[in-house]
Parts: sequence; C-alpha cells; structure tokens
Amino acid sequence: MSILVVGATGTLGRQVTRRALDEGHEVRCLVRNYKRAAFLKEWGAELVYGNLLEPDTLTEALDGVTAVIDAATARASDSLSIRKVDWDGKVNLIQAIQKSDCDRYIFYSILDCEKHPSVPLMDIKNHTEKFIKESGLNYTILRPCGFMQGLIGQYAIPILESQSVWVIGKTAPMAFMDTIDVAKFGVQALKVPETGKKTFPVVGNRAWDGYEIINLCERLSGRDAKVSQVPIQVIRITRRLTRFFEWSWNVADRLSFAEVIATGNPLTADMDETYKTFGLDVSEMSSLDEYMQDYFSRIMKKLKEIEYAMEKANKKKVKKKMSWF
Repeated sequence: MSILVVGATGTLGRQVTRRALDEGHEVRCLVRNYKRAAFLKEWGAELVYGNLLEPDTLTEALDGVTAVIDAATARASDSLSIRKVDWDGKVNLIQAIQKSDCDRYIFYSILDCEKHPSVPLMDIKNHTEKFIKESGLNYTILRPCGFMQGLIGQYAIPILESQSVWVIGKTAPMAFMDTIDVAKFGVQALKVPETGKKTFPVVGNRAWDGYEIINLCERLSGRDAKVSQVPIQVIRITRRLTRFFEWSWNVADRLSFAEVIATGNPLTADMDETYKTFGLDVSEMSSLDEYMQDYFSRIMKKLKEIEYAMEKANKKKVKKKMSWF
C-alpha cells in the first residue's frame, strides 16, 4: 500500500512512518523542510514537498497514494496559528483527498474533544471530525489523549536536574500512551475494513495524575522532586496576556488545556472494543511505569558512566600534579 504521512516529523508522525515502513508499505512524507526531514529519507521514506495551506502542493503529493495517515497539528512554537494549520489546512487536505484516487484517510484527533469547546485545539478537532464524517471519505478517527514522551520533559528531566516540577493543583488523571503504540493503531486500521467510517479511543491501560507520575519518577530515580503548584488563576491571566500578541497565540491556546486538567475529570476510555476490532494485543503495549523504568534505567546508567569518567579524569589530574613534586 502507498501511504502519505502528514506531520511525519512530529513526535507521533515519525513513529507512524517508522511503523509503516517496518510493515513493508511504500511511505511518502509530506514535508515543508527537506533538511529537517532528512532522517525520514534515511529510514527509506520518500519526501515530497507539501504545505497544508497550499492546496496545489497537496494534489501533487497525493498522486498515486492509496491512503493518508494524518498526524499533523500546530506546535506551540509555530508561526502559523492552530486555526490555520488544524482547520484551514485540514479542510484543504480533505478536499484534496476527495479529488484524488486515495480511498482511505486515518485522522488523529483528541479524546473527549467535543466536551471542551473553550479549548481551541479540542474545539477545532471536534469540528474537523464532523467535517470528515460529512466528506464521504472512508475514514478512521483515532482519539489519543496524551503521549508518554511528553512526560520526560515535564517530570523526569526536572527531577533529575533538581529543578521545580510545576503542577496545577488537583490534576486530571490521563491515560497516556507511548507514541510507538499509538502509531500501531493508525497503520493497523489500513488492514482492518471494520475500522472504516468509525471513531475509536486510543489510550493507555490506566489513567495517571501528576502526583502519581512524580512519585513514580522519584522512586525510579532515587531523587526527591521539588513540586511547585501553579494556581489556575495564574494560568488564566497568562493566557489572556499571551492573546495580545499574534506570535504567542499558539502558546495561549496550549495554556487553555489547563482548564481541562483543572477539572479533575479523568481523560480515559474503555479500550476493549478498540483492541478487539483492530486485532491488537494489550499485553504488547507499553505501560507508563514500564516506559519510565526503561527511560530511567538508560539515563541513570549514562549518568554513572559520566560520573566514573569524570572521577577517573580527576584522579589523573591529581596524579599528574603530584608527579611535579
């Protein structure tokens, strides 16, 4: 099968690309910067220039493609707004697919997006889901709620570096999933006709709140966390301030997720039907404690190697100084 991956350089998109290649698919990646996407070409993917806001480039990119897996979303650091990328861009993409010979569209959305219209990205994802369902395409909508990869910078690294870990009071538990596993569902959907024109949650085996993750990191690292609470009011004020400047709109929109977290309502879902339909085994998916265990095992081993090398170098310096006398 010939697959076009949209958002291939992102945290999830690169795993989708890797998985599709490993399963023997012909993979084409829609990219705006060839240099930044060079690693995808090294893996064996074809790179094609395309911009979601330039419809003509999408027509060429879709030529000969039989399926599209869409993992693209605006980053907080992007110069383009979330609305430009995640609404205008997706409308262009869907319309381009309608005009092409491509007969399969896999879209990554967000769990419970319809419940949070005040959160820009979730509201846009909800409207995009509706647009897809009305498009006539043979779609599958997948709804993750959080990636384990993001927890490294949020919790693990600050604890290892004795920096503050910021939390917003009582945090909503989230069923995080490894992007490697999230990617499995996107590629598997192409092989399972029963996933057509349906929506599925794609989440981890249990929901974890911020304090549970902090406790896990403390246990695995053997270090105490410096926990600092940020009142939700401070987040709201910061969000309003960042809305004053166009270049910080994406930051403001991302801060709105604090409202979801502050509700304390778990972001999770029953995955029994998803696993049954996709024919995947839950035992082959990474749990959060396993993921963190693997990370800390590798990083603590590396730190010990660095400490040993530094100690060895210091001993050589001392020995050299003593030889002068």
